[in-house]
Amino acid sequence: MADPDECSVPTVDAERVSSVRRALPSEEAVQDLAQVFALLADPGRLRLMAALLEGGELCVCDLAAATGQSMSAASHALRLLRAHRVVRVRRAGRMAYYSLADSHVRMLFDLAITHMGHDDV
Repeated sequence: MADPDECSVPTVDAERVSSVRRALPSEEAVQDLAQVFALLADPGRLRLMAALLEGGELCVCDLAAATGQSMSAASHALRLLRAHRVVRVRRAGRMAYYSLADSHVRMLFDLAITHMGHDDV
């Protein structure tokens, strides 16, 4: 029986392949996106994002308490998320308050949660 994931010819629809190739994101954009998705693959960082989604702007101590992480772990994770523009920080005196970077991050997180709730394959 033939493998359904293999083709017997190199290209079936050359025009469509060419059109798709032109529309693909640049290699740099794909690499950046892969780094963000790898960053989001950590349960601790996802908990921090969920806390920010639910609570809005929060300080490191409150984020650590809400997610059950040590302050050190939360702070380290937030540094990584900030470096990749997933969260932003606002300083008020000696306090640092974190929030999701923008509505796109919120949308991405919301869509992923909704997607996980679907049972169809």
